[in-house]
Order: sequence, then structure tokens, then C-alpha cells
Amino acid sequence: MGDDQPSRNYDESFSATEGYRETLPDIQNSADHAIMGADVPVSQVGSSNFRLPLTIRGDKGEPRIVEAGVTGTVSLKAGDKGINMSRVMRTFYEFSDREFTLELLEEVLARFRTLLGEETAQLQLHFSYPLLNPSLRSGLEGYQYYEVAFLGEISTDGKFRKYLQFDYIYSSACPCSSSLVDHARQQRSVYGISHSQRSTARVTVEISPDAVLSIEDLRNHCLNGLRTETQVMVRREDEQAFAELNGAYQIFVEDAVRLLFKELDADPRIIDFKAVCSHLESLHSHDAVAVICKGVPGGLSSDFPDFRSLVR
Repeated sequence: MGDDQPSRNYDESFSATEGYRETLPDIQNSADHAIMGADVPVSQVGSSNFRLPLTIRGDKGEPRIVEAGVTGTVSLKAGDKGINMSRVMRTFYEFSDREFTLELLEEVLARFRTLLGEETAQLQLHFSYPLLNPSLRSGLEGYQYYEVAFLGEISTDGKFRKYLQFDYIYSSACPCSSSLVDHARQQRSVYGISHSQRSTARVTVEISPDAVLSIEDLRNHCLNGLRTETQVMVRREDEQAFAELNGAYQIFVEDAVRLLFKELDADPRIIDFKAVCSHLESLHSHDAVAVICKGVPGGLSSDFPDFRSLVR
């Protein structure tokens, strides 16, 4: 077969030797392929949402296997054409048999930075975390699944920062609607039902370098601030209890973020935080949203461009 007529058959018997690998072109690091566009630094470049099972440590030290999506990135200096993308995944897989904690992210990020030769590195692990929650009155139990993310970053000065992000689903009963229903009953003897709706709080906390904050700890902060968490297993007595609970804790979205602020601000392990709440209005065709942050200079900001991501 001539040089201009390559084989179109896949050779299952071919094995790449070390010598063969050395002949393979490396366009990313080739001097023949110049940087395209402006030769400026790139803030983040890497691999997003590669999935694998990971072991997460539970609140009592027990191992929990979860399906995680991982995003790993590094900065890119001006003058560097690019990074070896597969090295991000290969490096992470070196740690895949370890039990993952927020603290382990520092070790992974340091490895990223060393192998890829860049100044900063970022890592995100997101997964669903199950907790067995009791019903309000019947004694039933059911698994509630929480969307969680471990976030870590190493800056140019080598400082490691760790964050825990947690989505909490609750019911928000409208105080205004409740008062109007009471008014109709008292003034005109008319029966009405006040409105409530499924709501989401996304809480992101920066944890002190020498402190440990578990997923369960953050869940309890959310539960203490916003008492009306949605239920998994219910009988009639639980449904009645949930209605009473909503009556006891009526909140506007502004109340929700302030309640979370009070709860998070009281924990000395949390050095910075941001809470975003979205009430998926049953009265309106739009949602009521609010954002609050601790206000640390140079810390987490109140920017939150995608409220739709909170829709459940």
C-alpha cells in the first residue's frame, strides 16, 4: 500500500512501545505552533466534570461512597501555549483511592501546581450526599439527598483556602398571605389557604485552615436557621405537623438569608460565607431571591449570576 493510501482498518494487535511514544508529536509544547490570539495569562484552564466514585468521610468517621463530578484547573502564564489536559485527570486519579476530605484538597492542588508548573490551582468536587432523616411525628425515616461541593484553591503565594458549599431545600410560608387569610376569616368569615412554596438555600462557607466543619455541621446550621426542611417519609400526622411547622416559622426571602447569616456568623470555624435563597413563588410566575455575605474584605462577594440553578 502506498504512502498516500493509509490503512482504514483498526489494528487491535498494535501496542505502543516507549520508543513509539517518543515519536508522537506534542503540538501543545511545539515551538512550531505559536500562541493564537493575545499572549496574555489565562485565569483558569483544565478539565471539568470528570466523574468517578469517591469515598467521603461521614460525620461519625464512617466511609460513604458517592458519585462525584470533579473540576480541576490551574492558571496559565503568558508565554505558555497550554497545559497537558489529561495530566489533570491522571493526577487526580492518583488520589482516587483515598478518603476525601476538604483538607486532602490541599495535597491534590499542590500536586497539580507542581506537575503543571503553574502558579495557582483550583479544585471542585460536587456530589449528592445522603442523610437518613426522621419524620416529624410518625417515627418513619427516609433518605434526604443534599447537593454538596468541596472547593479548594491555592493562590500565587501558596496559601490554601477551603470552602464547603451546601444546598438546603425548605418550605417558605408567606407571612403576608397568612395575615390576609386571617383577615378574610375574621372580617368576612371566608375560608382561604395561605401560600407556601419549595425553596432553596445555597450556602458557601470558607473554613478556617486549622478547623474542620462537616457536611452534617453545615446541614444543622441550615436546619437551625430555616426550620421547615422538606420531608421525605410522611404519614398524615407528619403532614399535619409540617403545616403547623410552616405556621410557626413564616418567612420572607429577606428573613431567610438573615436567619442564615445569624447562624453562620456564630460559628468561629467559619471565617467567611455567602448565602443565596430562592423562593419558587406559588403566587407569582417568578421567584423571590436574596443574597447575603459576611462582608470580609477580599472575600466572598454577593455576586450570583445564575438564580435559575437553584430551581429544583
